[in-house]
Amino acid sequence: MTGPTDRERLDASVRGRVQGVGFRYFVLREADYLRLDGFVANEHDGSVRVVAEGPATVLGELLERLREGPPAAIVERVIERREPARGIGPGFRVASGDHRGD
Repeated sequence: MTGPTDRERLDASVRGRVQGVGFRYFVLREADYLRLDGFVANEHDGSVRVVAEGPATVLGELLERLREGPPAAIVERVIERREPARGIGPGFRVASGDHRGD
């Protein structure tokens, strides 16, 4: 069983053709399945930001899925940063971002 000290935070920026292709909802489904906390949002520069907290190994699984993306997406790169969890709150959600299309 994992405790609070086993949790990390992943802050990732996904670049490529990732807006308007269902990417945020893909991330929502994957994060819910993996039981992670956090959010996903479109950014003004055309990227998608993912902030997730959970066990390091599970965050690694999410990262692999981000690199693949849903069928309509073209992921060119994922820029990631890991840090200690801050207690983002329970559940995973789609946050409003600069670009509304998805």
